Amino acid sequence: MLKAGQAAPMFVLPDADMELIDIAQFQGKSNVILFFYPRDDTPCCTLQATDFSDHEDQFARHDCTIIGISRDDCIRHAEFRDKHGISVSLLSDSEGVACKRYGVWQAKEVNGARKYGIVRSTFVIDKQGVLRLVLYGVTAKGHALEMLRVVKELNS
Repeated sequence: MLKAGQAAPMFVLPDADMELIDIAQFQGKSNVILFFYPRDDTPCCTLQATDFSDHEDQFARHDCTIIGISRDDCIRHAEFRDKHGISVSLLSDSEGVACKRYGVWQAKEVNGARKYGIVRSTFVIDKQGVLRLVLYGVTAKGHALEMLRVVKELNS
């Protein structure tokens, strides 16, 4: 698992429009909030993505880009985005590369069976590419506003 103060792991992943996004492109330009979520179009994941989208302008005023990542493919991301009016970037990590680098792909016990999945997690990366906040196992409700407070402190 990652810790604050470490360099953020780099990756390149496609977004909902199949455009490649290189996380390194934000260094020197903006802070980044990466939120990893289990699956498109589930109640908590929808709440989290729409909440970040609703406050995207406020994040932008604090030089912060919001990026959501799950293992869903680009087409599913596009459908999810369009259905719910999500404006933040949604990246497809179908191979689990970023999920593994960020330590969010973890074993869970479901009905006595061990299964792997994404643990809802958020990472705040500063303009220098350093992890400033690492949160594993977050709750979707109210999370976007909590992260907005963190970003405001980061810039003050």
